[in-house]
Amino acid sequence: MSTYVDGRQEYGRPLSRFLVFGLAMIVVLGSLSARLFYMQVVSAGDYAALAEGNRSVVQAIPSSRGLIYDRNGVGLVTNIPTFVVKIRPADLPEESRDEVVARLSSLTGTPAADINAAIDGNPGSRFDLVRIAQDVPKETANLIAEAGFELPGVEVVVEARRQYATGPLLSQILGYTGPVSQDQLELLKPKGYLPDDILGKTGLEAYYEEQLRGVYGSETVERDASGRKLQVLDTISRGQAGDSLRLTIDTKEQVNAQKALQWGMKVAGLKRGVVIVMNPQTGEILAMVSLPTYDNNAFARGISVKDYTKLLNNKDKPLLNHAIAAHYPPGSTYKLVTGTGALSDRKITASTRVLTRPYLTLGQTRFYDWNHRGFGRCNIYCGFGHSSDTFFFQLAGMLGIDRLAYWAKDFGFGAKTGIDLPGEVTGIVPSNDWKLQKLGERIFPGEVYQAGIGQGYDVVTPIQLINAYAALANGGKLYQPQIVREIVGPDGNVVRKFAPILLHKLHAKKGVLATMRAAARSVLTLRHTYNLVDLPIVVAGKSGTAEFGTRDRQGRLPFHSWFVGFTPKDPHKKASDPDGLKALSKGDSQLVVLAFAYDSRTKGNAATEIVKYYLQLHYGIKHDYRNFNLLQRGNFYHSN
Repeated sequence: MSTYVDGRQEYGRPLSRFLVFGLAMIVVLGSLSARLFYMQVVSAGDYAALAEGNRSVVQAIPSSRGLIYDRNGVGLVTNIPTFVVKIRPADLPEESRDEVVARLSSLTGTPAADINAAIDGNPGSRFDLVRIAQDVPKETANLIAEAGFELPGVEVVVEARRQYATGPLLSQILGYTGPVSQDQLELLKPKGYLPDDILGKTGLEAYYEEQLRGVYGSETVERDASGRKLQVLDTISRGQAGDSLRLTIDTKEQVNAQKALQWGMKVAGLKRGVVIVMNPQTGEILAMVSLPTYDNNAFARGISVKDYTKLLNNKDKPLLNHAIAAHYPPGSTYKLVTGTGALSDRKITASTRVLTRPYLTLGQTRFYDWNHRGFGRCNIYCGFGHSSDTFFFQLAGMLGIDRLAYWAKDFGFGAKTGIDLPGEVTGIVPSNDWKLQKLGERIFPGEVYQAGIGQGYDVVTPIQLINAYAALANGGKLYQPQIVREIVGPDGNVVRKFAPILLHKLHAKKGVLATMRAAARSVLTLRHTYNLVDLPIVVAGKSGTAEFGTRDRQGRLPFHSWFVGFTPKDPHKKASDPDGLKALSKGDSQLVVLAFAYDSRTKGNAATEIVKYYLQLHYGIKHDYRNFNLLQRGNFYHSN
């Protein structure tokens, strides 16, 4: 022990204490060095992968899809929030797939086969999410979200789903949305479409996809190694909601049209039918019904493969809009073309009388009038009013097939009308050139006769036929039919207003068209349509029955029935104009309506009775003029 100057004492430090302290320092420093070496060298790859996993990526922000309204502002299509279950195939271990799929199937009610089909049919890469269930209840969504590691690769997201307020009433017009397909994605990916995107599949949803979709925004997000979003780092652009559509459709008129068609189909036992209502002054479609139909909400919610297959296999084709996407022989309604052509080409005048016989003979073939008696000497009013076949056989023979085809095309037959709906077909107008190209030979004389009454090779769509009669009703203007009236921006301002689109003016003179309107009125005044003339309004039009298919054992063919009718601007009957001819001469009609009854085979013309019922509903006519007995079915041909 030592003593300092100030009296303090210093005690000696044993060597053993220095040795213990040094050993401890060596152990600590060695451990830190080893850990540092492990982190920097041995585990460098693992930490690099982790750093790579927690990365920032730029992703799209889907825009809000535009809404759809009828002409009066009634909401038809809206967006509602819904839970969607998706899966990232890359994060789903193959050995766990069956178990995960079975669990999801049990929770969502989606068949396991449908889930597997969605995964295997993924249009994107294995790292892209695939939707496997839509419109999932909140409770189910919570269960799936809480499952966590038990359902690897599965995510629950909130998306907007289309809600169709009227369901089947307007499905054929509105269409529906659905997941993008592989073929669609290849075309649309450059436009920003994503592998799990929803887009318009049919109807207006498809035709106006670009306007309804809007502009997607983008954001930078941080994702973990499994691809799950951790947080939003930055919003690059907010995007823009899609434009909305205001239609020409009047929901009230759509209801009336459907009610009339459903009644006629039920009473007559029909399987398919069409009703279209149009304003001939503008080409605006006020109503368009095609039955049978479907509920587009089923597609919005995510239709099962089983239910979709059932719709596809239905022989009456509920997914097809028969008003525009199917064509049929027009029958006697086509006599408008033959009569207009014969008058315009001066083969006859309004007063020319043609002898109508029970039949005409070409070679060994007899071409009968529908009543097998003929109507004696007829002018155009008599011939059109009674729908005499031998009258129009002779007019067609005078014209020849090529002039007949000319006038048919002038009325818009043989070409698409241009209506703003997808899937429209062209129909067929026969001519010598057409038959040479299709069959390598020219039209035979008997085929000219058949073409003159809307049989043989002639086929038209309901939208073409009503458009032709609209041109007659308005004084000679062939308009493009329209479904959308306005496109409205997200701010409520009109982006685009659709003015009537004139395709062309008919080449027939106004006097000829006035004569044909008077002839169309004679169809009613001669009671070819029974008591339709008794309605307290002025109606003109034409009925038609068109044979098709295979003859029965008695040699009789099944047939469709048609009726196209129009009213003047002021339709109410007046004592000063008992026949309504003055009102019809103005060409100021604002209403034309068509009905088509597929395979009707009824005692009377089913389509006429359907139009009659619609007119009663439209004009609020209290007295019921319907002839129920004329809708009795019968396996015989009763042409008109």
